[in-house]
Amino acid sequence: MSSQPRCPHCRHFVYLDALTCPECEAELGYQLLTQQFYGLRDGRVIIDGETWYTCSNRGWQCNWLVREDAPTGLCFSCRLTRTQPDADDTVALEKLAKTEEAKRRLVLQLGQLGLPIVGWDVQPGGLGFDLLSSLSDGKRVIIGHANGIITIDLAESLDDRREALRVRLGEPYRTMLGHLRHEVGHYYQNVLITDDATWDRCRELFGDERESYQDAIARHYRFGAPDDWNESYLSEYATMHPWEDFAETFAHYLHITGTLKTAAAIGIHLDASVTNLRDIDVIPRESYLDQPVQPLLNDWTWMSQAFNRINRSMGLGDLYPFEHPAAVKRKFAFVHELVTRSPLTLDMQIALARPTEEASA
Repeated sequence: MSSQPRCPHCRHFVYLDALTCPECEAELGYQLLTQQFYGLRDGRVIIDGETWYTCSNRGWQCNWLVREDAPTGLCFSCRLTRTQPDADDTVALEKLAKTEEAKRRLVLQLGQLGLPIVGWDVQPGGLGFDLLSSLSDGKRVIIGHANGIITIDLAESLDDRREALRVRLGEPYRTMLGHLRHEVGHYYQNVLITDDATWDRCRELFGDERESYQDAIARHYRFGAPDDWNESYLSEYATMHPWEDFAETFAHYLHITGTLKTAAAIGIHLDASVTNLRDIDVIPRESYLDQPVQPLLNDWTWMSQAFNRINRSMGLGDLYPFEHPAAVKRKFAFVHELVTRSPLTLDMQIALARPTEEASA
């Protein structure tokens, strides 16, 4: 299903985080099930005979809708947040709003890929988010994943802080959405790999994740990445431990499929007849779930080159400053197989996502 980022009243384009239409100023709400915007009246709208209300976090910029018989006033994305700053910590809550926006983009993409999203409030080990701020009390917040719970430091939503860390750590790319995509990769490694044969294949590609993680961290920060890391890995960070290699690959898979989907929705394609760079057109797809991995990577090779050239013409760094050697392509093929093996239908996703009291309502 394609998302429809247009105002239902005037058909003007609106970004996915819009609360109102910039053209006609209509109040808008976004429904995850149909992936469309709806006009609101008194904070609600009737869709297919059911009443939907605005999320109770709308005051903090959430524009998603909640069904009237849901057990809480929170939308599905906000319900996945297990911990957030105190209500009187308004500075941290402002940063929370930007992080929740990135999280909604993540949840929407996971749903479009047909990946199972079982919340922490539905079953032990389910997906959840602890969104904390190291600026609130000065305590360090370690970004990471454990038993389904992803911890994010809201201070990373500050551009100057995040950019300083990106430069200090030698990272070519660092965004809040990038953090979320990487950490959710840890979660899905255990969700999507369910048999010994698949784990064996995973270890052949990424290494044995049962190796000591603490020893790997100490080794990485003492000696750094191997000199030849770019022959087998996407990033220096991916060399630290097999867990990180898988999560980095999974995150980049989301970067690539998400950006190609946007390019397809906009109508961007590369016309071979107007350049001597290619012999065939490049037409991105909204979905590659029914394709082998090679068309996905081929399209991305050309599209990322185009995006990088556009960025450079503006004096900016490359949009996608990463290379895909043969070993990395094999890793992408493995992740693509996991994702496309048996994508869930929308009804199946909804059934999984509902807590017990909602399912029986």
